[in-house]
Amino acid sequence: MAGYRRGRVNEEMVRELSSIIREVKDPRVSNALISITAADVTADMKYAKIYFSCIGQTDKKEVKKGLESAAGFIRKQIALRLNLRQTPELKFFTDDSIEYGANINRLLKQVEDDLHD
Repeated sequence: MAGYRRGRVNEEMVRELSSIIREVKDPRVSNALISITAADVTADMKYAKIYFSCIGQTDKKEVKKGLESAAGFIRKQIALRLNLRQTPELKFFTDDSIEYGANINRLLKQVEDDLHD
């Protein structure tokens, strides 16, 4: 039963974080197109790993620094929006899966175009 609750909390964290990030005033965050790809809350609900992806030509390290500096604001907003006994401490990690998939798609299209020529 605890795994089911964790899964629901993870989904709600992703949904709420996606909207909260748009409210962050730090230019490193507000000027970038950021997508929250996943959240992984520990079983004791004390910590949460947040995976994000940047779309476009933005510096991921700067975006990560901006997210880490806004972690207090983000955590407070999570506490206000989600009814949790304890609001987890947030740790941010880059997720390159979207870029990786786009690169694979580009390579497959290139091979397909080479076969037709």
